[in-house]
Amino acid sequence: MPIKKLAFLLFVLVTAASCQQLQAQQLKDGVPVDLNGLEVTFRIVNKETISSGGTNYDRYKVVASVKNNSGKSLNVRLDKYPDAASISGGKLVEVNCLNATGARLTSKRMTIGMLQHKVNVTYLARDKDGKLVNSTMLIVAGYYLDPGQSVEDNAIFIVPAGEEPKVTARTL
Repeated sequence: MPIKKLAFLLFVLVTAASCQQLQAQQLKDGVPVDLNGLEVTFRIVNKETISSGGTNYDRYKVVASVKNNSGKSLNVRLDKYPDAASISGGKLVEVNCLNATGARLTSKRMTIGMLQHKVNVTYLARDKDGKLVNSTMLIVAGYYLDPGQSVEDNAIFIVPAGEEPKVTARTL
């Protein structure tokens, strides 16, 4: 690939990534934000001050929730596994803590996805005697979030002492 094409491709990728970051909206504790019909709420559940390596940090347990206020059902149907939709897992929103340190293997971001649509599948298999028997397996057939439904996730963010988490959210 010629250098000019490679440079242009790199420019397009960097521009696209920065545009997605610009779409992120600031979240405040307990104040819902609308992202294209998805109501995103961020709540601080617990706060502790910890010391690590002689430095003090504030440790926050947080919960982020997404409610479908779009008036329509969101669905991702899987026709094979794996495919691109199964890898992303029906993710809706990324919540990113800008001042999180990631110390002690804690999070800097979390993603909130749709509910899993699970289906029991019956198939023929051989038992230990070589006889064909029906076996059942639970599989994920897709992801969904109906109007009015909510999903949530939690995380631990460690930030410098005296600071509150600076949190943004963007749709995926």
